[in-house]
Amino acid sequence: MVSVAVLGAAGGIGQSLSLLLKLNQSISRLALYDIVAIPGVATDISHINTNSTVEYYIGQARLSAALQDVDIVLIPAGIPRKPGMTRDDLFNINASIIRELVEAVADNCPSALIAIISNPVNFTVPIAAEILKARGVYNPQHLFGVTTLDAVRAARFVRDIRPNMDTSVYIPVVGGHSGNTIVPLLSFAEPQLDLGQEEIEELVHRIQYGGDEVVKAKSGAGSATLSMAYAAARFVKSLIQSFETDLVIVEPALVDLAADPQGARQIKSLGADGLAFFAVPVVLGKMGVKRIELLRGEPSVLERKGIEIAAAALKISIDKGISYVAKTS
Repeated sequence: MVSVAVLGAAGGIGQSLSLLLKLNQSISRLALYDIVAIPGVATDISHINTNSTVEYYIGQARLSAALQDVDIVLIPAGIPRKPGMTRDDLFNINASIIRELVEAVADNCPSALIAIISNPVNFTVPIAAEILKARGVYNPQHLFGVTTLDAVRAARFVRDIRPNMDTSVYIPVVGGHSGNTIVPLLSFAEPQLDLGQEEIEELVHRIQYGGDEVVKAKSGAGSATLSMAYAAARFVKSLIQSFETDLVIVEPALVDLAADPQGARQIKSLGADGLAFFAVPVVLGKMGVKRIELLRGEPSVLERKGIEIAAAALKISIDKGISYVAKTS
């Protein structure tokens, strides 16, 4: 059985994510933390008749207690994206939140697997890595940026234009987790897709900017919280399944490529050379990143160009995240 902590559990993503995690029969303890409103959320969820015991922790003074003996830490904490706000605009506020929470993880459960959901993920994952390094507890296999939503959208959006396709279609998504850093590799879809060039270009754009679609549909009152919660819960389910079985379980994630240097050679050769972090298909295991799953074949010209564009943008984000930690240390 697995102990899971959700940091930011009373927020838009956190509440739905906590509910979905309560339904996972492999979770024995669900520790819910936030600075406001968490007693009501946790009490409500605790009435669901599944295996896990729900505990709540409110305020910074209780953060350490929430993290005791935790196997997996999920961090959705932060402010949501608002109309006219890019993920870069979120940086200063969410960076400070991530810093505080990851420092607590390093001090209280340094061997836990950490899944970062807080946007902008392209920045927050490098920030988390630098904080863990400064604390002397960094293991690149243990840190993930959750990019599963990009793969979820890819499968759903393909179904929207090909109603005969099952939504379980596998589409690798690489790069980062915002705008043109998201690179869906449609040519690697399993089963193969029969799409025209115009359809491919429209589909890629929709996958890249699906978050904007949600913000617009909510008239500025919110961002992608429900679908993100679903995607994060799927990631955790896959992670826990990898503990319990010998099956090859793959999820996309933004990871430190040092977690599997040999597996990283392929994506580096395709345009990610020189980058510390990149979203790739990851084979999960008890130690987190078991290996990076290799792509079977060659990307299309459009996909290779997309990887190059993503790499250039992602480098700026990574450097900014690393610089933030250096300046605030």
